Parts: sequence; structure tokens; C-alpha cells
Amino acid sequence: MIKIIIVTVILLLILFLVYAILPTVMIRVFSLGITKRTNTDAIALTFDDGPNPVYTPQLLDLLKKYDVKATFFVVGSKVKSYPDIIKRMSREGHTIGIHHFEHISSWIHSPSRIKKQLQMTEQAITECTGEKVTFYRPPWGSFNLFSLLVSNRYKVILWSHIFGDWKAAKGKNGLLEELLTATEPGSILLLHDCGETLGADKEAPYYMLKSLEIYLQQNKNNGTKFVTFKDL
Repeated sequence: MIKIIIVTVILLLILFLVYAILPTVMIRVFSLGITKRTNTDAIALTFDDGPNPVYTPQLLDLLKKYDVKATFFVVGSKVKSYPDIIKRMSREGHTIGIHHFEHISSWIHSPSRIKKQLQMTEQAITECTGEKVTFYRPPWGSFNLFSLLVSNRYKVILWSHIFGDWKAAKGKNGLLEELLTATEPGSILLLHDCGETLGADKEAPYYMLKSLEIYLQQNKNNGTKFVTFKDL
């Protein structure tokens, strides 16, 4: 009986390795079917996990203040809860992409379930904006064996810079310094306007916004260009 349990566990681990871990590593290391940088002289600011009723409007105010357009990868269930925020994003010229209907990793989704997550989120966005949805970023940047096949109608966007800003401690110490070094043209920066996902701190976006304002102020003064994905 113990041998059967051990063999079963080993087989399950191998299955998980083949279905989830290896595809994620291969796709991300070799940039298979994904974008991690842009071929522009601009920086792409991207924000995941929203909309959030407290922090996303503050972020939109900040972007408007510095005349910067960004790309938001939104959670479909939150789009349903806060449609007016999505409408404002669209009205102010930002790009809105898919980040699943629930913030759940592709590692534990079947292909059909991922397809459903994409369809439900696209429908929620389109109902708010009337715009075609083109871009997709899977939660945590995780893939499975069938992810790229299921999502082949979208352009999959990852990042060149990730900062760990979902933790308040990082926002208090270190985030600004790392942001200020992220000035290379073509960079895709990943930040978070919501701290309600697994492992995140609810107040983390507050500190992200404080650092982001300094970053935007300095870079706009230096002539840095920013781009949103629908304008590429």
C-alpha cells in the first residue's frame, strides 16, 4: 500500500512538472510566444490585479497629472464590481488587457477553464468599453502545457522589470531605488494597483503610488517617453 502511495505521488509530481513547471520555464526563458520588451524608445508601464476602488482611481489621477498612458491587466470579477473605473481607463486612453476572471494560476487550470477565464474577462471588459481586447497576462506569469494554444488570439505580455511591490515592506524600502534604475527604452515595468491577491498586502499600492509619482516626475523632466500597448 505504501509503495502504491509513493508511486502515485511521484507520478503526480511528474505530471505537474510536465503540465505546469516546464512549460512556464521554457516559455519565459526562451520568450516563446510572449513579449518581455518592446521595440520602441519608450517605457511601458503596466499594472496588474485591479481595478481596486481605492487605489486605481488614485493611480489614474497620477497618470493623468503626468500625461502618461499605461496598460492595465484586470481581473474580470473586479471589472464586474467596478465598471466605472474600467470606463474611465478607456476614456483616458489606457490599454485594458486580461488577467483572468479570478486571480488563479494557469498551473491549476485545465485548458477549457483557461479559455473560460479569458472569455469571461474579455466580455466584462468589452461590455464596459466597447473595445476589442487584444492583450493578456496570466496571473504570476505562469503557464501550462496548453496556455499559448488556448490564448493564441491574444498577444501575451510579460515584463522586463518586476519589483515585488505587492509587499508593503518593498514599497517602503527599495521600490523607489529600483524604479529609478528602470529607464532603458523598451522596458516593460510591472506594478500592482491592488493588494488583495494571495500573498499581497492590502496597503501595498499606497506605497507603490508614492514611489511611482517620484519616478514619473523625474523621468518626465528627463524627457522619458511612455507608451501604452494599444498605441504600439
